[in-house]
Amino acid sequence: MDLQNRPIGVFDSGLGGLTTVKEIFKRLPNENIVYFGDTARVPYGSKSKETITQFSIENTQFLLKFNAKLIVVACNTSSSLSLNSLKAHFKVPIIGVIAPGVKKAMSVTKNNRIGVIGTRATIASKSYEKEIKKRNSVTKCLSRSCPLFVPLVEEDWIGDEVTYTVARRYLQPLMKYNIDTLILGCTHYPLLKGVIKRVVGKKVNLVDSAEEVALDAKRLLEARRLLSKNKNARHKFFVSDKPMNFKAIGERFLGRKISFIKKV
Repeated sequence: MDLQNRPIGVFDSGLGGLTTVKEIFKRLPNENIVYFGDTARVPYGSKSKETITQFSIENTQFLLKFNAKLIVVACNTSSSLSLNSLKAHFKVPIIGVIAPGVKKAMSVTKNNRIGVIGTRATIASKSYEKEIKKRNSVTKCLSRSCPLFVPLVEEDWIGDEVTYTVARRYLQPLMKYNIDTLILGCTHYPLLKGVIKRVVGKKVNLVDSAEEVALDAKRLLEARRLLSKNKNARHKFFVSDKPMNFKAIGERFLGRKISFIKKV
């Protein structure tokens, strides 16, 4: 297979990474995608750094079986704790979601008070705070873990009133600090945008890094002359558990059929 026509590999702990895939579809319509959702071991956010890094290495090894030309770590927890290890371990270019999300947030905040929500592991890693301080030392970053969000999304309870109650419990303390921008620091969380917006109000900018990651991927492939010219892109989706559940939720979110899905 020509190097340009090799797929982009994307992995996440579950279906949340589809937010990134959806943006890659928009920005890079000619690219083949191989996606792996580790649905048997979700959530990653409650696990140790060592375990998450081992899972991330295994996920990358799986995607490289398809000769992926680029790996997108569409998981904030893995990006926070394992990105450097992955880059040291593999020669293929690898991009994560932390830096693109911070870059976007810094461009839209007016009062330099940015909130971040994520898994326990992502928040404990302080990856977002470090990235923000690196770019602007005066910007305030206020973080909060929201561990119940991932299972609520995975169970497809997005429109349930209990999800709104949980969101209000998590987010109201952040609002006391007058944040004007909120980074959705987990790729599952954009699926809850409507619920989150209902709690934080219209004046708070919601930032998810999916669009920025897709743009980063496009820039990288352009720079390396690896953009595909294929007009019939094909996409494969793999999960470690519950493929039909993933397919049902994934199709609704992507707005298109998932024609190939397999449990591995």
